[in-house]
Order: sequence, then structure tokens, then C-alpha cells
Amino acid sequence: MSPQAGPRLAGKRILLGISAGIAAYKSAHLARLLKKAGAEVRVVMTAGAQAFITPLTLQALTGEAVRTSLLDPEAEAGMGHIELARWAELILIAPATADLMARLAHGHADDLLTTLCLASGAECVMAPAMNQAMWRHPATQDNARRLADLGWRLLGPDAGDQACGDIGPGRMLEPEAIVDALFSSPEAASLSRSPEDAPVRSSESAPDSSNAAASGLTITITAGPTREPLDPVRYLSNHSSGKMGYALAAAAASRGARVRLISGPVALDTPPGVERIDVESAIEMCEAVRRAAADSDIFIGCAAVADYRAEQISEHKLKKTTDDDTLTLRLVKNPDIIAEIAACEPRPLMIGFAAETRDLETYARDKLIRKNLDMIVANDVGQAGLGFGAERNAALLLWREDQRRDGSSAPGRLELPAQSKATLAETIIDTALARFAARAPSKPSQQDTP
Repeated sequence: MSPQAGPRLAGKRILLGISAGIAAYKSAHLARLLKKAGAEVRVVMTAGAQAFITPLTLQALTGEAVRTSLLDPEAEAGMGHIELARWAELILIAPATADLMARLAHGHADDLLTTLCLASGAECVMAPAMNQAMWRHPATQDNARRLADLGWRLLGPDAGDQACGDIGPGRMLEPEAIVDALFSSPEAASLSRSPEDAPVRSSESAPDSSNAAASGLTITITAGPTREPLDPVRYLSNHSSGKMGYALAAAAASRGARVRLISGPVALDTPPGVERIDVESAIEMCEAVRRAAADSDIFIGCAAVADYRAEQISEHKLKKTTDDDTLTLRLVKNPDIIAEIAACEPRPLMIGFAAETRDLETYARDKLIRKNLDMIVANDVGQAGLGFGAERNAALLLWREDQRRDGSSAPGRLELPAQSKATLAETIIDTALARFAARAPSKPSQQDTP
């Protein structure tokens, strides 16, 4: 907990809601930290939460009776739930399960905690905690968007090992991170994993990120097309807009990473807190990547790099002739940037992209192995409304293998349906961080939510 959290929380009336999930054990520590910071804390638990932690534990830590039922005759003699709703200046739900998120997103008031949320005008914050597949499910992502629209601030989830053996986003943030985030500025809330489709903005500084899933890591990302000159006015290029790469850079920066974005020519603003390096050709991009790779922990090759360039660039504009209806260009191969960096030792965690129009998984898995990558993001760019230039995309994530708790391993695979590129980038970055944590024992992730 940061030294600043105490003064900000002193005297604050906080209603701590606890829903079902193994991360409920962290709520006891969270309650203790809130009390230590000087806040007044009252706890409401759902019926499921009591299977993981007892009300008596929270009562001992807060010095206040714990409420568990909407239909408690003694408490409701004076409309106690309305009094509690009026008392709270801040409602903090940690952990918030997928079920609770769904009920709040759709205005349900079928237990004490959801009723209080609807009856209160307090600031509302939640820390989601669930299995990684549940968090990534389109229904949960839609509920997160609904909650954000209703004024909820989502802190997390974090990524890493989970109690069920999965790896990915879904772990509840650590109590210290939650306390530090409670009164950070609205701009700092951009690190929350709510999948709002916010536009990329230009900024001089990074968000004040309390979610430090990538703190201390350097992530290099390439984005956009390259332009291969033919003469002073013409070039070869492709339809890449750079939107996916820029969304990845924004997502990585929001998680606390130092982000270096090597960009081809695009019409996009630099995401907050991102170091941007502009290049034009594949050769220029290759040189920039070589310089950046040496101190990178993760490298993501999202740029649509031209495979070929002109063997010779004309000094003057190529003129159209009247006696010849054809023009012959001699092309030579450009460097294979991602394969070159993947061959280095030591090397960063290598993530590539594969844009295909058929046999998506076959070609992507071949590229994963052939280029010695750790993970690949495969896109079917033949689908209308997805891929190049579009606001939405779908992806198939493949990685070499997952180590299971029984010592066995299996190839990793995650299929992501069509969604905004900003939302897609969140999951790609979280998966990349989980792969890095699995590869780097010096930076272990702690076991958490189901």
C-alpha cells in the first residue's frame, strides 16, 4: 500500500462487498488494509462468499457486524439496508464474480449486496475474479461494458496462474493494489480491464497504473504497414491501418509496462505513455527492431511488413510509355524481422501475427514452429468487416505448450470471436504476460482465483 493511500482513505465510509470465489480469502487482508488506512469499513457477504470465508473473521477485522441477508428481521426493523446504502460513500466489491457482474449489469436486486448497490448513490468499484475463460467470454465482456456505462469502475483482473490450473486473465488484484487504486485519478482508471472501446489518445505520460501486471517489463511492438519505394513518388505497401498494433501498445502501457512502438506510416495518435519510433521501409523497421530487441522482455511483431522491395529504386519518376502496355519490376526479399530476432540468444518472448485467407490454423501453426515463436496471433483477413482497416477483428491464439500441474504439457489454443480491436488487444496482452510468467521463473505469478 502506498503512503498516499492512508490520507486519502482516512474517515472514508466503505462498504466492502464479498461474493463467492476462492479470492474471498484476500478480502480479509483487504479489510485490514482499509482499516489500517483509517477508513470505516462495513462488510456485506453473499451466501456463496460464506463458503470461502466466515463472517466472524470479517467482523473481528472491522469491528462491525457483518450483514449477510436482505431478510434479516432484526436489521430490517428500521429498513437497515436503506440506512446502509445511505451510509456508504464507496461500495467496493472484491471479489466480484461473473455471476455478480451479470446480475448488477442487468439491474437485479435479489440479495442484500445487489439491493444495496441499486439503492446507493455511492461511488462503485469492483475487482473481478474468475476463471480466465469466464472473463474472456463475450457475455462477461458485454457485462463489463454495461457496468462501466453504469458508472462502475473495474480494477483488474490481473493475469497469471489460477487455482484451477489455467493461466490467463481473471485473478483478483492484490489487496495492496486495490487500496492504492481506490482514489487514483480517472485517467489512472484506464488500467482497469473493462473492455470499453475507448479511442487511442495522445499523451506525454503514462497512466498512473495501479495494476502492475507488467511492471518492470519492456515490451516492443511493431505496427502498421511498411512502404517500399519504387521511385520518388510511388511505393509498394498494403492495407494495414496500424489499429491492432496501437491497441496492443495501449493495453500493454495500461498494465504498467514500458512500451516501445515501432510504427510504419499510419494516421493514428500515440497511445498514452508509449515511446513511438516512426519508420517507413522494412529495412528501417528491421534496424529499429534490432536496436530495441536487446533490452526487450516481450516482442510483438504486429506490423504488416512488405515481403519484397524493389531491387533498384529509380532516381526519377518512372514514366508511362506509349509503346509498352506492361511494366516489369524486379523485386528482392526483405529481411524476415521476426525470424531474425527469434534466432537471437538470449531473446525476448516472441509473438508473431499471421494474416491468412484460408487454412488459418494450419498456416499459423506452421509459422509458429518455423519461425521459432513462443506465440502467434492468427487472423482470417478474408472475413468482411474484420482485419485490415476495420475496427473489429477475430483471432486464434496459438502457443507451443502449457505446462499442467501434473507435469504434462499440451499445445495452447485460444479462439477469440469478433470484437473490437481494443478489447482483443486486452486479451492478447494478458495472454502474453501469462506466457512470459510461465517462461520466467524469476518472476513467478501467485495462484489465485478459480
